[in-house]
Amino acid sequence: MYDAVEEFLQSQINLIPIRYSYSEIRKMSKGFKDKLGEGGYGSIYRGKLKSGPLVAIKMLGNSKANGQEFINEVATIGRIHHVNVVQLIGFYAEEPKHALIYEFMPNGSLEKYIFSREESIPISIEKIFEISLGVARGIEYLYRGCDVQILHFDIKPHNILLDENFIPKFSDFGLAKIYPTNDSIVSLTTARGTLGYIALELFYKNIGVVSYKANVYSFGMFPTWVYGQFSKGNDIELEDALEEKKKIVKKMIIVALWCIQMKPSDRPSMKKIVEMLEGEVECLQMPSKPFLSSSPVRPTGDVGDNLNSTSSSFQ
Repeated sequence: MYDAVEEFLQSQINLIPIRYSYSEIRKMSKGFKDKLGEGGYGSIYRGKLKSGPLVAIKMLGNSKANGQEFINEVATIGRIHHVNVVQLIGFYAEEPKHALIYEFMPNGSLEKYIFSREESIPISIEKIFEISLGVARGIEYLYRGCDVQILHFDIKPHNILLDENFIPKFSDFGLAKIYPTNDSIVSLTTARGTLGYIALELFYKNIGVVSYKANVYSFGMFPTWVYGQFSKGNDIELEDALEEKKKIVKKMIIVALWCIQMKPSDRPSMKKIVEMLEGEVECLQMPSKPFLSSSPVRPTGDVGDNLNSTSSSFQ
């Protein structure tokens, strides 16, 4: 795997991120003293560049999988620059260690704001909507804005980081795949991603082919009980909420429900999703029930996204 990593790096003629030495990494992290998090990939530490900006340093483990994750990260975000994708500043690649250096996101991940029960982490409905729109634009860019299409395959609140202005940025491209822009069907041997966010076609081939619509599904994850609430004509309980806030919430829920339609062909494109979020809620229609009652796997956790009942308009 280390040979594969080095061969990959040598093949990247126009590589933008800087290659650092281990001593430079250790110095910018002050001896890896300030740990920000830890996972199956390794550990993340706070660091600081000589020029002043703070960075997040992801030290990868020694497994073959982490070697492939390193290649995926550098191959994807190492070649693009977008306001809704975290910037890869540099890397370290010498046996037996690998490291990735990203811009520092002071407000952490979206997960702690929408799943936390702590009252000390407030976030407004308007801000959640802005974040949702930013995430949608980021996914659309990965699909249509690059010279290739990048499928993330692990879109979830944990991998959406927030900068000082709460602008959302995609991170963790370890499971990502790159395809030519003219390829609409993706070839995968196994399902990839996090349970509860993986599109059903990755498990059940008879539902439809695997495509960028799998990312649409992940974007739409919201609690499934909302569908029942709205189909009965009930409003979501929002204490002291103004009518405008209720409209924002309803819009996000309707869009979310469209995104989690079982068949990929029934889900809107990311371009359509952005249009829906930017448009008026009165123009949106409620989609069909996202899951069949006899469906053998019903994702747990959050879900979301949606629009028109005519699948041809979503392509």
